[in-house]
Amino acid sequence: MNNILTIGIAGGSGSGKTTLTRVLAQRFPMHAVILNHDDYYKARDDLSYEERAALNYDEPDAFDNELFCEHLTMLRHGYDIRCPVYDYSEHNRTAETRLLSARPLVLVDGILIFSDPAICDLLDLRVFVDTDADIRILRRLMRDIHERGRSVDSIVAQYQNTVKPMHEKYVEPSKRMANIIVPDGGENVIAAEMIISYIREHLGI
Repeated sequence: MNNILTIGIAGGSGSGKTTLTRVLAQRFPMHAVILNHDDYYKARDDLSYEERAALNYDEPDAFDNELFCEHLTMLRHGYDIRCPVYDYSEHNRTAETRLLSARPLVLVDGILIFSDPAICDLLDLRVFVDTDADIRILRRLMRDIHERGRSVDSIVAQYQNTVKPMHEKYVEPSKRMANIIVPDGGENVIAAEMIISYIREHLGI
């Protein structure tokens, strides 16, 4: 498969990067595949649930970036992959894998993808979604309660102990690696349409 375009979409937790990723994928349903960095959290079968729950999941070392880069490289060269499946309620990778078929447009979604130079080198376009902290924490609260089975207390504790300090240490500085900075994520219709036009021109569709 030739002319494959890889676009990385990064930003803080709750910034709207996943919404923007979905908007782009929905506009190119026959051409796009989404690769989620979150699926590549390291497997921690050696730890108890309580120990896994106490880990810092907002630093680069929490991810298996070696496998992630291997799989992204395969998609870039037109090869299908079987990506890991992560269970947020258990804070651990499952034994299952999911087939991702190679397509002309690879959308890469993750908070820390721009903090790793090896990942950046595999991205043709890097988009950072920039959203105010108060909006991000509210979105994260609602998402983690309804989609990931977390309690309010655990969400607040995790935000104060790791999410906020790691955002300031890793995520925010990675913004300088972006080619495009998008305020308000998937709700920014003008920015989304600009990226869509770029995709159409690159893929010739």
